[in-house]
Amino acid sequence: MRSFVSTDDIRSWGGILQGQHFVSRPNWRDQLPRSIAEARDADHSLLAIGLGRSYGDSGLNPGGALVDMTALDRIISFDPATGLLRAEAGISFAEILDLFVRRGFFLPVTPGTRFVTLGGAIANDVHGKNHHLAGTIGRWVRRIGLLRSDGTEIELRDDDQTGLFAATIGGLGLTGLITWAEIELMRIPSALMDVETLPFANVDEFFAVAAESEGSADYTVAWVDCLAKGNALGRGLFTRARHAPRGTKLARVEKPKLTVPFSMPSFVLNNLSIGLFNSLYFYKGRRAAGKATTPYLPYFYPLDSIGHWNRIYGRRGMYQYQSVVPPVTARDATTEMLKAISKAGEGSFLAVLKTFGEKVSPGLLSFPQAGTTLALDFPNRGQLTLDLLSRLDDIVREAGGRLYPAKDGRISAAMFRAGYPAWETFAQHVDPAFSSAFWRRISE
Repeated sequence: MRSFVSTDDIRSWGGILQGQHFVSRPNWRDQLPRSIAEARDADHSLLAIGLGRSYGDSGLNPGGALVDMTALDRIISFDPATGLLRAEAGISFAEILDLFVRRGFFLPVTPGTRFVTLGGAIANDVHGKNHHLAGTIGRWVRRIGLLRSDGTEIELRDDDQTGLFAATIGGLGLTGLITWAEIELMRIPSALMDVETLPFANVDEFFAVAAESEGSADYTVAWVDCLAKGNALGRGLFTRARHAPRGTKLARVEKPKLTVPFSMPSFVLNNLSIGLFNSLYFYKGRRAAGKATTPYLPYFYPLDSIGHWNRIYGRRGMYQYQSVVPPVTARDATTEMLKAISKAGEGSFLAVLKTFGEKVSPGLLSFPQAGTTLALDFPNRGQLTLDLLSRLDDIVREAGGRLYPAKDGRISAAMFRAGYPAWETFAQHVDPAFSSAFWRRISE
């Protein structure tokens, strides 16, 4: 029986990019070599896929083969004395949390959704609200099982001197199949979070409260009203949090309370509706500001409570744009980006602003660097949206920043190479049988 039994039209989470793929769905790790061999025999390039939460084309390989890793989701070992968890690459962060929060352990780093696989998180070197303390997930990876296209499986350690470990962390799945990984979990006293919400009136106030909070909070993040103008430019709601020192370790895991059943009509998200939402959200948040204790799920993963929330953007989909700019240019660049967005009227109701710390990832293509990151979702309005994104590119490039490949579907080769000077070193470790739409665009 052949491993590749179907040709599927796979769509990115952003909903704009898609393509036909040959898909293999192995159930056991010992089936992976056969998937690789069959793809190579058919002259198909390879790429792993997890839960498909990459917004752009870094997780797509149109015309080639995808190896669906989600059935490889088993725990291999766990040492409660050290917090070292070894698990197959297809296990999700949701499954890890469900199993280990009740035991007093938590993920050292988590993005804004728990519906990502361990292998996918490593391949994109995900970051979270605690970058100033913990850095990226790559700093907590101790070992990786990597299957290359020649059939060789390598155990990579965090003290690897060949460069392959560094290339695999944040390597977008291009160095081979991550079959398993060992990460260090951290201890927590409860499943509750002590959270404080502080409104801020503009960009300057954001930077003031962010600087104040880094020394006192484990987690920091801000929502920003990207359509505000004038003296209110960059107003928003800043939250800072830490794990509550006492309370239950049992978290209530609920299925999404609301599911978007189909792609919404494109007219639903427009300047008026987004502007109205942003104003109401800001004023509601300002009235509710203060301290509260809440379960960890709504704090870390608010959008996970809405099934298929990406369908809100309609059949035309959305672009997510996430940049980081260094501290010396952060205030001016952030201000210019928000001015450009407000002027264009291409608003986003999911606009996240936060600071990254000095913790350096081992990954050659890791996105975070010290500075400020702004992430926004833009409804796809064709050339109008692309023109705005090009303008934002100019600001980021002039500021010495870069974009996040996991969120990208349109970055130019020149923009990518300017932001990731180690890309040529990384390219030396790319497995010749592995590729993606993203890699072909920026490397050829």
